[in-house]
Amino acid sequence: MESPSTERKAVIIDGKAIAQTIRSEIADEVRVLSQNYGKVPGLAVVIVGNRKDSQSYVTMKRMACAEVGIKSFDIDLPENVLEDELINKVHELNANPDVHGILVQLPLPKHINEERVLSEISIEKDVDGFHPLNIGKLAMKGREPLFQPCTPKGCLELLTRSGISVKGKNAVVVGRSNIVGLPVSLLLLKADATVTIVHSHTSDPESVIREADIVIAAAGQAMMIKSGWIKPGAAVIDVGTNAVDDPSKKSGYRLVGDVDFQEACKVAGWITPVPGGVGPMTVAMLLKNTLDGAKRVIQQ
Repeated sequence: MESPSTERKAVIIDGKAIAQTIRSEIADEVRVLSQNYGKVPGLAVVIVGNRKDSQSYVTMKRMACAEVGIKSFDIDLPENVLEDELINKVHELNANPDVHGILVQLPLPKHINEERVLSEISIEKDVDGFHPLNIGKLAMKGREPLFQPCTPKGCLELLTRSGISVKGKNAVVVGRSNIVGLPVSLLLLKADATVTIVHSHTSDPESVIREADIVIAAAGQAMMIKSGWIKPGAAVIDVGTNAVDDPSKKSGYRLVGDVDFQEACKVAGWITPVPGGVGPMTVAMLLKNTLDGAKRVIQQ
């Protein structure tokens, strides 16, 4: 047992290392597909316009594909592309047998209806896991979506590979976005956790979070969760990526999560850092979804 003088130190979950392990597992499976069937998975990444952040995400995804042997189809469209032209491009990719996953980088320019475009992606190629039919199946008992959204799937993979059991635990998800908060709460439910969602209208978020064995922080608010909000020994998965001013950095800012990391380390049992926690897992899960989509078609 710890003596009172020993300061608790959380186990830091290294998302980068876990993602690297997953990527090498994927590379092995891609090699096997190539040897046995003469085919490799294909991922089409569609980007509209030239937002710097979107460009860098897309470059990272394309490099990750190359690393594991997945063929990358690069679709770069101008900022002023018509919605119908974008949808036609999606239909072309739906019909291309060498493409097993289609990813449309968000956000799209204001003149394009995001929902309409995403619902045109074939459910069999929806590697982002955001098609209403995939989300619908995720929400139902006894149904399995073809794909789970990448970031939520990455959060659960971090727990599993860190030996943290979810079954019967109290899990609190902070945030209810369609991209993380909502789907990760559905995944936790599927894994038999008791799930509570904290959002902007929750009257006393602190007392709810303090009951949690597992905290998934996805509110997008820099360091909102203080160490006093965390139950000793809890597992904390911090999805937040927020830029805060830091004159000591060349860029003038640094990235922090939704959790006060330095202080939370003294209370939590496990915690993910920002950066280097959930981020690398999102890309690894995108590759995994693409591989799974390809295996369904190639191994038929």
